[in-house]
Order: sequence, then structure tokens, then C-alpha cells
Amino acid sequence: MNSLARTVSIASLGFVGLALTGCGGGHGKYTQEHISLSKEKMSFMKSATEWDLARQAFLAGDLEKALEKIDGSLGINDTVVKSHVLKGRILIEMGDLGNAIKSLQTAETLSPEDPDTQYYLGVVYERLNRSDEALVHFENACEFDDYNPGYAVAAAEMMIDLDRPDQAKRYLESLPMSVNNAGIQQTLGHIALINKDPKQAELHFRDARLLAPDDRGILEELVHTQMKNGHYADAERNVAALLEKFEDKDRRDLKLIHAKALMGVGRPVEARSIYQELLSRTHGKSDLDAWIGLGNTSYAINDNRSARRAAARIVSIHPNSHEGYVLWAMLHHREGNMDQALSSINDAIDRNNTDADLFAFRSVVQRELGMYRSALSSASRASALAPSSRDFKQLVRSLESQAVANAPTE
Repeated sequence: MNSLARTVSIASLGFVGLALTGCGGGHGKYTQEHISLSKEKMSFMKSATEWDLARQAFLAGDLEKALEKIDGSLGINDTVVKSHVLKGRILIEMGDLGNAIKSLQTAETLSPEDPDTQYYLGVVYERLNRSDEALVHFENACEFDDYNPGYAVAAAEMMIDLDRPDQAKRYLESLPMSVNNAGIQQTLGHIALINKDPKQAELHFRDARLLAPDDRGILEELVHTQMKNGHYADAERNVAALLEKFEDKDRRDLKLIHAKALMGVGRPVEARSIYQELLSRTHGKSDLDAWIGLGNTSYAINDNRSARRAAARIVSIHPNSHEGYVLWAMLHHREGNMDQALSSINDAIDRNNTDADLFAFRSVVQRELGMYRSALSSASRASALAPSSRDFKQLVRSLESQAVANAPTE
């Protein structure tokens, strides 16, 4: 063999030997890295599968299975933030708040700016009545994701719980998403009601309704504020829309609101039909609100017989309530029985001495009985209870002169 051939042969043998040595001595560096990456990928996929099963079980309400699966996921890979968060959520629902905090604090260590972690830490502290700490975490969640309305509303509601409604209002209005988010507008409506501003509340609920037209809860709150503001036509239309929904069609509370709205727009006959329907049902015989409604609508359409029946029933069901006695007073007054009217309105005032209308009505009855000084006293009390009422002020002025002119007849 010539030298060239020998060189090639030796080189070949050397290459083969080197290859054989490599095979016999274990995996090469590249192969080992590839295997490690494959194992890591499989581990990640298995952990993710366990997490998904845990989430499905959690959403289905099977907390024990959810906890088992999330522990399995964490056993494979304990560096995944969302796994610790999900475990925290599961433990919150199981009432194990101490371990829930531990899981969520681990998630916070892994990712301090994860908004979900901050939010659920807020939930835990809220349940522990540690409101200031809860607020910090809710605000953190919103800071790390200021386009998630849930975080913002949670922070605002915590401010409200801490008796800081004005702070909550400023906080929500400062957010870039506040104008175009139904949940935030709804919360601003709640704040307006807390601040005794039902007109502003109605505006917020109206905007929330436009932003979320299918949200029945928002529509219901809009109806309540419309009733407070005396916007009976709007309330009647909206509550009628609610009652068209299958899930709401038999709700007594909505039917009562509908009847009151119908009375407000001058449709007492339709309102009375609703009250009669409610009273005809199995548990309707003791429904105080329905009997009061029946009495008022019957009185409005001059059905004195039904009104008397309602008045008697109201007094029987709730003798400490003033409504039945007011209805009796109105009926006695209509029939010209002034002494009985005065006795009944006095019974009503004994049970409710903060209603200006009751004192104004007693003043009218006393004047018709020639009791001008007593009538002036009742009118003055009505005006004091409702100082913005021009009618009560006018009643006082008219009685002042009558009281002086007719003093001897008192």
C-alpha cells in the first residue's frame, strides 16, 4: 500500500475509532442538550395540561379535584405564576385563607407586577376584614393593568367600604377607561346614591345601560333611580321590558314597581289589575305592599268598597304601620266623616311622625272642623319637616289669618 493510501486508511480508521469511542462513551454535548430540551418541553406540556384540568375542575365547582390537579402541576413545575394564583383562588373558595395567602405571596415573589396576583391578594385581605391592605393590592392590580375594569371597580368598592366615596369617585373618574366602561359607570351611580344624588345616579346608570344594553342588573338599577326621581314614564317602559324576559316575568318585586310606575303616569286601572293578580296568588293574601297598592288604586278610581276592604286588611296585617290608617282617614274625609277622619289620621301620625304629608292632611281636616289653631300647628309641623315645599308654606300663611280671625271658635 502506498503512503497516500496508508494515510487515507489510517485517517479513516481514526475517524471510525473516534466515532466508535464517542458512541461507546455516552451522548455528545449537542445530543445531551437536545434531550434536556425535549424533557423540559414535555415537562412544561404536562404541567400545562394539569393546570388546564385544574382550571376546568375549579370552574365546575369541583374544588378537591382542582386542588389535586394544581398540586400536580406545581409538582412538575413550581415556577409558573398562574399556577400559584390558581391554587390561591381554589383555596380562597375552600375557605383556607391562610394557605391562599401563601400561594399568592409565592406568585408575587415570582412576578411582583402580575395584576391577577395583586387582585386575588386583595380578595383574601378583604375577606379577612383587612380593608386597607386589600385596597393597596386592588390599586396595585389596576396600576399594573389599568384597562381591566374589574380591578378598578374592586379598588373603588373598597374605598366605599372604608367610607371614602368621594375618593372612590375621583379615582374612577381619573382612569382612561371610565367614560366608556359600563361597570365603572354603574359604580359611579352607586356612589351618587350614597351621596344622596339620585339625579346624577340616574345619568350614570343610563350611560351604563347604553354601554351594556343586555345587562339586566344595570337596567333594574336604572328603574329604581327613575322611580326615585319621579320619571315614571321611563321607569314604566324599562320595567315592562324587564318583565318580558322569561327569567323575570314572575318577579313580584318588579310587578310592584310596574304598578307604582303605572300609577305615576295616571293609569290606576292597569295598576290595580297587577295588584289584584298578586293578591290572587297562593302567598299573596299577606302581601302588605300589594294591599296598600290595591287600596290606593281603588281610592283613585272611586271604588270605595274595595278601598275599605284594603284598609281593613292593611291594619290587620300590620297594625303598627301607618298606611292603613291613612287610607281610612282619606275614605272618612271623602264621605264627610270629619271626626273619624281626624281620629284615623291621628292614629297614622302616632305610627309615623316624620311624614310631612300626614301633618298637612291633618291640618286640612282640622280646618274643616273649625280647629284653626290646631290646623296651623299641624301645617307648621309639615312645613318644618319639608321646608322646600311651597304648598306647605302657603297652607301656613292661609291658616295664620284664619287662626286669628276665628280664635274664639277654637
